[in-house]
Amino acid sequence: MNDSIVEEAKRCLQCKNPRCEAGCPVHTRIRDVIGLFRENRIEEAGEILFSNNPLSLVCSYVCPHEKQCEGHCVRGLKGAPVHFSVIENYISAYFLQGFEPTERLEVKKNGMKVAVIGSGPAGITISFVLAKKGYDVTIFEGNDLIGGVLRYGIPEFRLPKTVLDEFKKALIKCGVVIRPNTSIGTNITIDDFFRDGFKSVFIGTGVWRPNRLGIKGESFGNIHYAIDYLRNPDVYTLGKKVVVIGGGNTAMDVARTVVRHGCHDVTLSLNRPEAEISCRPVELEMAKVDGAKILECVQPVEFKDNGVVFVSLEKDEKGEMREIPHSETFHPFDSVIIAIGQGPRSVIVSTTHGIDVSSRGLVAVDECGRTTRAGVFASGDVVTGAKTVVAAVEVSKRVAEAMDEYMQSL
Repeated sequence: MNDSIVEEAKRCLQCKNPRCEAGCPVHTRIRDVIGLFRENRIEEAGEILFSNNPLSLVCSYVCPHEKQCEGHCVRGLKGAPVHFSVIENYISAYFLQGFEPTERLEVKKNGMKVAVIGSGPAGITISFVLAKKGYDVTIFEGNDLIGGVLRYGIPEFRLPKTVLDEFKKALIKCGVVIRPNTSIGTNITIDDFFRDGFKSVFIGTGVWRPNRLGIKGESFGNIHYAIDYLRNPDVYTLGKKVVVIGGGNTAMDVARTVVRHGCHDVTLSLNRPEAEISCRPVELEMAKVDGAKILECVQPVEFKDNGVVFVSLEKDEKGEMREIPHSETFHPFDSVIIAIGQGPRSVIVSTTHGIDVSSRGLVAVDECGRTTRAGVFASGDVVTGAKTVVAAVEVSKRVAEAMDEYMQSL
């Protein structure tokens, strides 16, 4: 065991009213987990973490801890907070690698089948919760491997893919059936599920349609989209000089990935001042450490084969960004990667009657994930747009309970 993790756990004050737990979206029992860890009761600590948040190990890597648990730690008021993320990572990895649900769960199968479309954060959470309740869960995954955005949207240096392989093993041990390379809405539809005896269907397909800028030159061969690039960066030939358009966490991931694939002249173009962009500050700092340059307060207006025409922006009297007249400037780049967000693909909804969507094309649901079609539920990014992993877990736990209530009422 790493001595620094033990020492970090010893720094916990075991507060009577732990602020860290209040700061966690899924209210992890952080005080109890650290207490058990300090007593060498790591199995019990891991059980608490996994039962409350099946994706605890993933969250230890990718959560914005500085805004949540660690950001609320009382020690952080006068110094460094207890870094629960490293403690959570150690416990969760230990627990998942030795995961044997048959030793911990006495699950009586109820004979009801559930279809889970998509194996991203929401789909994995739903599958674990409902399998524990005795349902026969089948995951239908469009790719060859599970993980969704965790595998195909987060770089290896932030989330090792071996973690997702451990989740696959755990799901199978729980009795979950995984059907890969299966796109729902084409050969198989939601109507087919109900015909074949599935009692409910969960949609957790995420957001995989990149947002466009809609400007001249966007169809050129040197223009790419972030979500497509991150899926398999090895197949791209970007040249020596690359610009990434966007200021979110995905843009930072793209810039750092580009550097790791041999291009060391990477620029992040921002449509506002650097201090106002949406990414986590630590992600921006790491992008800079990796060599990314910043071009702030600009907006692309045209793509060319060898670069981008930008217009400069400034704040108006209302504090909103506006174009400065006659400020167009050409910047040479070999390739452009657009990272301005994603939306959902509509193939499932377009082939299914009775499922409403919002003006943004997101699946419309109530507070418990019920869609406008009975027996069909949804959560995660396909409902909210791109959010954090822990946000998907928080809502999906509630949706799983609603699904259970629905099926038990049939």
